[in-house]
Order: sequence, then structure tokens, then C-alpha cells
Amino acid sequence: MAPRVLISDALSPAAVAIFKERGVDVDFQPEVGKNKDRLAEIIGDFDGLAIRSATKVTAKILERAAKLKVIGRAGIGVDNIDISVATAKGVIVMNTPFGNSITTAEHAIALMFALARQIPSADASTQAGKWEKNRFMGVEITGKTLGVIGCGNIGSIVAERALGLRMRVLAYDPFLSPERALDLGVEKVELDDLLARADIITLHVPMTPQTRNILSAEHLAKTKKGVRIINCARGGLVDEVALRALLDSGHVAGAAFDVFVNEPAIENPLFGHPNVVCTPHLGASTNEAQENVALQIAEQMSDYLTRGAISNAVNFPSITAEEAPKLKPFIALVERLGSFAGQLVETSIKKVTITYEGGVAELKTKALTASAIAGLLRPLLSDVNVVSAPSVAKERGVTIDEVTRAAEGDYESLITLTVATEAHERSVAGTVFHDGKPRIISINGIEVDALVAPTMIYVSNEDKPGFIGRFASMLGNAEVNIATFALGRDREGGSAVALVEVDGSVPDKVLADVKMLPGVKEAKALAF
Repeated sequence: MAPRVLISDALSPAAVAIFKERGVDVDFQPEVGKNKDRLAEIIGDFDGLAIRSATKVTAKILERAAKLKVIGRAGIGVDNIDISVATAKGVIVMNTPFGNSITTAEHAIALMFALARQIPSADASTQAGKWEKNRFMGVEITGKTLGVIGCGNIGSIVAERALGLRMRVLAYDPFLSPERALDLGVEKVELDDLLARADIITLHVPMTPQTRNILSAEHLAKTKKGVRIINCARGGLVDEVALRALLDSGHVAGAAFDVFVNEPAIENPLFGHPNVVCTPHLGASTNEAQENVALQIAEQMSDYLTRGAISNAVNFPSITAEEAPKLKPFIALVERLGSFAGQLVETSIKKVTITYEGGVAELKTKALTASAIAGLLRPLLSDVNVVSAPSVAKERGVTIDEVTRAAEGDYESLITLTVATEAHERSVAGTVFHDGKPRIISINGIEVDALVAPTMIYVSNEDKPGFIGRFASMLGNAEVNIATFALGRDREGGSAVALVEVDGSVPDKVLADVKMLPGVKEAKALAF
């Protein structure tokens, strides 16, 4: 049955065509996103939800989204999606971070020119029949210093355009490497230095706890007298009340804002000032950008729903269409290794170390680790999933280490999962042979060779004569049928393990009797 996607906002018809071409059933209801009750009624029928900014994907909506696998936001901002709830439910959240980058960057440059030459007020005056040539004295852009706060995808485009306008560019961005700054031709500086030197400041950062109010009253007071400030990024990056006060005092020469703390902005502290230019969140509003993000989100969602490829997800590692089929058998393996360890754990987990050796180390190990942690936690927390597992582990103080290295043994690919608890440490290792089936090949350092089956019995015991016969007879007498029987030991007379595939469930009494056999250290019924 083909996956179904609901488009609940106004999206380009080209997106509908792409979904259909890729074998996805699509229901185009561009007005339903504004009706949260109606959206809640119908969302349970869909595997995917494609939105823009009008649809609010709240916890209430997500509670009703029983089948939902992916939310696609045509655009950058995901403020209208409850990502923590989506993650907890295992819903991938995707955006299109590059589809409207040029458009937003161009809007920032346009606002810079509008501000420098007072174009909006000059236009209004002229069309009102006035000819106030002497009133609108502007400033040149050439030779001015532009301070770019946030030199990522959009900020770097703005910087390149500004350099083409013969401006000097300062960039404040903790993640900007010196090499990248050199390539762009910008000077990397600290925030206080940028505030003190920039003639024009433009913001291009996401809204995070660290960036909220980045231009606070305190920081605005450090700016150069006569500075002009542009914000095409997110409302709330600038203290609007403090900025208005500095505009009124003449310290700030002008401001151009496309985004506001409260939107739609019916009223705002900046409104009405003669040296302020405002637009209604038009950063991404070009025909090209809307077409680009619509096409991109349709392609991304289709690739995920039909091929398992994940790109531009905000809550899960990316997996290419080429990687997805290669990862699939290893995802099955790590889920089972995690589940095996999770079913043996009886005290709180402190640390998990996952070692990838050989060919598997070249794959997307972050996705594998998420699957392993989901398998590990699921026996303890039934509602955990591959998307939420890493954050759930972090919330519980579990340290997760990934180790990758070249193959050191007989296997082309080997994955070892080691779990440290308050009481002990356990490890289980596995591989995937050419048949694509996951196999456990080591338990706590003891070699075995067992296909993972739906129901198994794990026994750790002393290596003594007669144990296997007594164990097998006990299962037979209880009418528990043995399908496969894998054995291993560290040395003659030392420690041994048995991993037995059985048909059907294992009665509690049988397991209790197995634990009473001489030499048994541990016995567990496992379900995969």
C-alpha cells in the first residue's frame, strides 16, 4: 500500500506532482492547516505531513497522528512544530535549509539599500505629490563595514554579496573556522568587536537559547553611533523596546526588520519611526524560493517514505538513498544486540560503548547507534524509538561512546556493544553475513554463532559435563521445542554460554527450573 501524505498549507502544485511521481498518495488540503480541530480529526490517516508556517503541529495533533512517520517543513524555521513530542513519537522532522537561502540573503541586501537611501519614505513622499529632495539624504554602502552575526548558509551569501559591493565584512560566528573566514574574505571577530566597529549590522542566526536577545539593551549600547540594524532572521534576536529607545535618541540611525517578536505584527515598538523600514516576513517570499522549497520537501519526504533515505532532518542523522539499503541489515543487527543487552540488564545503565570494525565503520554510524540505543532501552522503556532513543538516554545520564576502527579479526564487519551498569559490564558482538541475517558471534568475550530468532533462551553456566543433556531434557520434558542450539566457552572447565532458539514462549516455571540446574549462573528468556 502506498504511503499517504497530507499537504496542509499552500504549497506549489509541483510538489504534488513529485509525490505522485515517486509513488506517494497525496491529499492536497491547503486550508486545513489553519483549522487545528479538523487537522486533528484527519491526521491519523497519514504517513507524512507537508507544511509551511501556517500549520501548527502541536502535541495534541501529534497525539492523534498514529501512523505519522515524517513531517516536512517547506522552509527553514521549525518553530511551529513540537519537535520534542515528535521525536518522542519517532516522527522524523525535516526542513529545507537551503531552498530559500539566496532569497533571504537578497532581502537583507535589499533592506540595507532601502535603509541607506530611505527609499520607502521617499517613495511615499513623492507619490503624495511632495518633492522633498533635500529631506532624504542617504549614505553610501561602498566602503562601509558590515557586521554579519551568524555566517552560516545565509550569512555567508550576504557576506559575499557585500564584498561585491566593496564593503568590509566582519563576521561573528563561534562555528566559523579561520579557514572558512579566509575563503569568504571576511574578518572573524568577537561580538563586542563587531558591535564597536560595524556601520551596519545584519543578523543571520537561528533562534536558540544562546541567540535569543543577542542584541540586548546591553549589547545595543555597545554599538557604534549611527549604526543601522537589519533583521531578516528571527523575531526575538533583538530587544525591540531597547532598539526603539536608541532610534529615538539618534544613537541608532535606522533599522530594517522583516521579522518580529510577535507575528503577525499588528503593532510593534518599532512601528512609526521615520528611520525604520518594515516588511511582513518576506525573506523567503519569491516565486523561485517557494518553488524550490516545495520541490525539495516533496523529494525528501518521498525518499524517506519509499526508500528510507533521510536528509535535512532536525532530529535524526541523514541517510542517503545509497546508504539506506546498506544500513538496513546492520540496523536490524544493532537493534538486536541492544535488545539482547537490554533484556539482561537489571540495574541502571551508566555507559554504552559501541565499537564498529571494518566495512560497517564506513557507514552512517550515528544512525546505527540510535538504533542500538533504542533496542537497549526498549525492554526498560516500551515507548522509546530510534528517533527518541539518544535524547532519552541523555536525559537519564547514560554516556554513549562510539568507536570506529579497521577490521582486526576474521569478519568483514563487526559491531560490539558494551554496557556498563552499577553492578557489572556486559558485551555482545555481532555481524551480518552475505545472507543479510544478523548473527551474534560473541557474548561477554565467549565466541558463539547464533542467528537471532524471535524467542530464545540465554544461559550462562560453568563448563561441566552433563549440563547440555540435562538442559535439553528439561526443555523437552516441558514440551518446549528446540529450533537451534548455539554453544560457546572461554576454556575447558571455564565459563560457557548457550543461546537456544525455541518455538513459542518459555513458561516461567521452565525458566525457574533451568536456573536451578547445577552450574547455572544466569538464565533469561529473550524476545526479539
